[in-house]
Amino acid sequence: MTLQKTSDKKAILVTGGSGFIGSNFILHVLSKYDGYHIVNLDKLTYASVKDFGIEAGRFPNYTFLRGVIENKELVDFVFSTFDIRGVIHFAAESHVDNSIANPAVFMETNILGTFTLLNAALNHWMGGPGKVKPGYEECRFHHVSTDEVYGALGETGKFTEESSYAPNSPYSASKASSDMIVRSFNRTYGLNTVITNCSNNYGPRQHDEKFIPTIIRSALNVKKIPIYGNGQNVRDWLHVQDHAEAIDLVFHRGVSGETYNVGSDNEWNNIQLAEQICAILDDLAPETLREAGLNSFSELMEFVKDRPGHDWRYAIDSSKLQNEMGWRPRIAFQDGLRQTIEWYKTRYQDLVMS
Repeated sequence: MTLQKTSDKKAILVTGGSGFIGSNFILHVLSKYDGYHIVNLDKLTYASVKDFGIEAGRFPNYTFLRGVIENKELVDFVFSTFDIRGVIHFAAESHVDNSIANPAVFMETNILGTFTLLNAALNHWMGGPGKVKPGYEECRFHHVSTDEVYGALGETGKFTEESSYAPNSPYSASKASSDMIVRSFNRTYGLNTVITNCSNNYGPRQHDEKFIPTIIRSALNVKKIPIYGNGQNVRDWLHVQDHAEAIDLVFHRGVSGETYNVGSDNEWNNIQLAEQICAILDDLAPETLREAGLNSFSELMEFVKDRPGHDWRYAIDSSKLQNEMGWRPRIAFQDGLRQTIEWYKTRYQDLVMS
């Protein structure tokens, strides 16, 4: 591999691009645009998408680098070597349960890592506060964040871009901190930044530990399907492809210094979602159902001890993004959910056969 910029293309650094959302976004961009050279910096944790490098590697304008974003020397090297002209910052530790068990790594990656990237962008693009270097006027730092920074909602209402931050887990606190650092670099130095805060994503390539893959895997293996607490926690579910398209829009058309919420008005409590997944699996895997002596995979659902500090409800108001840029989620939930289940069913079958 030659470590150099593709001369005729604009180099965009995507951090954490081998993760769930990042990998889907990179494939979206590589398929849509020819004028970008995508540089993916990822440390390849347990949550990275297996075989993603093969998928992305077929594009000549894609480069992968393994490393951590809190490594200042590495990040500075990437900016100077590829003359980075934009950043899409996905890289983050994101599993709430892991943040409860081991919060230190969340502080290192999500806070220190974000600062390191911002500082490199500042030094590469700016000549001082409010002074953009000639030729770097269009450079932008896009920080991808979460609705969890806003805390929890009651039965009504939605998070807007004006909602107060009230994070309740080490994960969400680390993301809230990184959001504030991004904001400070925009306000203090004039660095061109945008932030997007999204609701729960679903779709292909998500790690097995997450809620929807866990339900699918457990059902297909005829194992108990764990549901936290009483199963009434509510989330707004956004297909990862709709999210990728929103990020694409905000990166290109968003106003510097602004935050944009990305959601789909698609709320389900955990029991409702699990029942929908089981009903689809009943249709897709009737032979497994018969062999297990079950009438429905939903019979495998069981309540387990709740997560400490488990937020009850999240919901996102995306009207700002919709009104200013015309974005709408395109993928109907029932269609997206079925496609997602089919993807995982094939994947789990392939794992058994391999």
